[in-house]
Amino acid sequence: MRRDPEIWAGIAMLVVILGIGALVPVAAAGTMTVPVGVWTGLFAAFVLVTVRLVLGAGPPTARAYVLLGTQVALVAALVLTAPGAGWLPILLVVVAALSVYYVPVRATAAVVVVNVVVVGVASAQSGSVTDAVLSGAIYLLLQVASVGSTLALQRERRMREQLAVAHVELRAAAVLRDETTRSDERLRIARELHDVLGHQLTVLALELETASHLQDDARAREHVLRAKGVARELLGDVRTTVGELRRRAPSLQESLGSLVGRVRVPRVRVAVDDGVTVDEEQTVVLVRVVQEALTNAIRHSEAAALDVAVTADDGRVRLVAQDDGRGAARVEPGNGLRGLEERVRAAGGTVRLDGRSGFRVEVELPGVLEAAAPRGGAR
Repeated sequence: MRRDPEIWAGIAMLVVILGIGALVPVAAAGTMTVPVGVWTGLFAAFVLVTVRLVLGAGPPTARAYVLLGTQVALVAALVLTAPGAGWLPILLVVVAALSVYYVPVRATAAVVVVNVVVVGVASAQSGSVTDAVLSGAIYLLLQVASVGSTLALQRERRMREQLAVAHVELRAAAVLRDETTRSDERLRIARELHDVLGHQLTVLALELETASHLQDDARAREHVLRAKGVARELLGDVRTTVGELRRRAPSLQESLGSLVGRVRVPRVRVAVDDGVTVDEEQTVVLVRVVQEALTNAIRHSEAAALDVAVTADDGRVRLVAQDDGRGAARVEPGNGLRGLEERVRAAGGTVRLDGRSGFRVEVELPGVLEAAAPRGGAR
């Protein structure tokens, strides 16, 4: 779905085209060189080709060139067969401005030249050579101005997209940096617990073991044995805590929320089920997946909304990112999507891409086993 300014611009363009087409058979029927029915048929074909070009041509392709060439030929026929309709050449300006979206600038320049020749010939049919030259010059300036304005709008749009993508990349780097910092801190705490408390508790257990063999009093021996058991349990708890600290990752909801929190277009909604448990490696993979889906929505899909859902099912973690933008019947992965697939497969997961209705990225990763370490006998 295109952004609102472009939608309104397209509606305004269509209103102008239809308005001109409705007036010409009434106001200029006497000057037409073909029957009104033939001219109306040409105009209907022109409107149809224009709609097909706007809705489905996409970036420069052979199909876009064919549609644009047909459009140029039809508008030339409309102007040349109704030379008495002085406002009709406005359609030439519309065609020139529209061509900027679908072909390179040099092809647009060729369209402008053809349109100027058409205006000159049409003016010469109903007036003098001077009128033809003057009309050609006026419509040349109008087309240059419209093409220049459209190019400026496109450049501004590309800059906004680049800024948005750079912002997403910066937020992703910040999220991953924070996770690395937290991971390092958890590792440091785990080492401190193991090296300090673990060592001291081990010494205590050994001392109690020795004391239990030296005591002659049965009651004292009972207390020593009990203390030894408590020390072993405490040592097991410390080792379990160390293992948990090493495995535990920060909240995935928090990480993804930080990534997309300041993005305004497209609007991003993130939902992470409470049962989802991921480790640090998987968190990095999922953050990168959402980053790539968001970048694709900004650069290619022209989406207004992106929905991200993370669920846990049958021991696997599943992420689905779906936008409402312009999809593709056949998805051809670029460097970003290929890198995403390689990253997910390296983590033991799978990726599915679908562009039939918007653009959809579906990723599955193996779940994290939440097995508690045994007490007492842990090493």
